[in-house]
Amino acid sequence: MSPIVAGATSLEMAAEAKAGGANALLAFPRADDPVAYHEALGRELPVIAFYLYEAGGGVAYDNQTLHAILALPNVIGIKVATLDSVVTFQRIAGLMRDHPDKLLITGEDRFLGYSLTMGARAALIGMGAALTDLQVALMESFRSGDFGKFVRLSGVCDRFASATFGSPVEGYVRRMLWALAADGVIPEDACDDPWGPSLPPAERDAVRAAVREARTPRVTPT
Repeated sequence: MSPIVAGATSLEMAAEAKAGGANALLAFPRADDPVAYHEALGRELPVIAFYLYEAGGGVAYDNQTLHAILALPNVIGIKVATLDSVVTFQRIAGLMRDHPDKLLITGEDRFLGYSLTMGARAALIGMGAALTDLQVALMESFRSGDFGKFVRLSGVCDRFASATFGSPVEGYVRRMLWALAADGVIPEDACDDPWGPSLPPAERDAVRAAVREARTPRVTPT
């Protein structure tokens, strides 16, 4: 899957992605005639629409626009990343009932488990870079109906997300690197993000603590 950003070169990028072997496109939000934009991209490859919160460069598509985008035959689904708006996710999940053949993909790091209960059938999240096994287990427990495990892992993932996806959100890349180091995946000195904001040492301590908590088995009283 290749991300396509809005602009004059979007169709060129889509054609290049197709030539390079991509199977689908993730269409960056576009305010200017978004339906025609998705339709044009769909002539190259299947398209996943993207509802992204406005502070992250997204567009607040209204219901009419979302319905029109999802009705396009070559739009196969939508990724929703509101950052923190459960109500917006609920709105979009609700209108997906009119498009049962389309895939709802969660991009909600801060409420991953809840987004699954609202109908998401896949996830594309930055948090997945670290503690991936716990997030996979969360999704598998929901799929299999092991709801005791699902509730427990939802709490684990929510607490981890609160430590890694706070303000400034752009700092999540550095925080995820810190989490990988705390989990022993990468060296402690391999956590530089030259393009991200600087963050205080206390935040790294908080990320380390969140990883330790996530990796510490909880004993259920008998």
